[in-house]
Amino acid sequence: MSDLARIEAFLEMMSAERGASPNTLDAYGRDLLDASGYMGGGLCSAEAADLSGWLQSLAKDGLAASTQARKLSSLKRFFRFLFEEHDRKDDPTSKLDAPKVTRDVPDVLSREQVDALLQACAEDARMTCLLELVYGAGLRVSELVSLRLGNLPRRRLGLWETREMIIRGKGGKERLCPLGAPALLALRNWLEARDGDKYGTGSGDFLFPSRGKSGHLTRRRLAQMLEKLAHAVGLNPARVYPHALRHAYATHLLQGGADLRSVQTLLGHADIATTQIYTHVLTDELAELLETSHPLAH
Repeated sequence: MSDLARIEAFLEMMSAERGASPNTLDAYGRDLLDASGYMGGGLCSAEAADLSGWLQSLAKDGLAASTQARKLSSLKRFFRFLFEEHDRKDDPTSKLDAPKVTRDVPDVLSREQVDALLQACAEDARMTCLLELVYGAGLRVSELVSLRLGNLPRRRLGLWETREMIIRGKGGKERLCPLGAPALLALRNWLEARDGDKYGTGSGDFLFPSRGKSGHLTRRRLAQMLEKLAHAVGLNPARVYPHALRHAYATHLLQGGADLRSVQTLLGHADIATTQIYTHVLTDELAELLETSHPLAH
């Protein structure tokens, strides 16, 4: 039983039956080939002790606990596939424990800082629309750059009939994403501006088209645009990236009184534990308020 052949079969299954994205398939492939290399091509016949040794080697190499956990997740899915295909009579990963993962509290941009970014690009319809959709709707960068015209709210005679976009998120799961008035205005302005050929609109029906191979604006290019915008308003570019604006979206919603379950739905998180990281930001703010305002703190 060749490791390479079974890994390729596993990836084909994940693509065809589970709808895994190209990025997810690439990650699975890298993880499994790494494990196979460590075991000299004997991954398919590995026992729990062998797999544990590989995971321990990752820890010794200094890989983050989150990376180790992701690699173990790849192994678990792979050996479940082997078991279901009757290539194995057991699942050696069932005896392995995932490393404890601690989530870092994100460094969140303030409302004033986000406003400064929006003001700095007020004359740029595309950049304004990008910011409004990632901050005003909390889209992941992959969801944002790959948006198609068919995802957008319905329009008739130039007026919005609905205010929700259809977003295809992680794992191919779809969700409705409501847009506020500023985002809808930015979207309308950009749709009017994109009809020219400046951005390569002839390359398909992407909302943010490009003449590049993908046919749409790339994540790398968006990151470069945000870096330039950060410099323009005097912010550290390391703090201004697509996911930072998604962090700001979630945190500012909670600060405004939104409940955690609603924010989980809006973000498209499968597990509410992922959403709970934003409550730590609020807890830190409340602790600081207590230290500065309560009479017994002095």
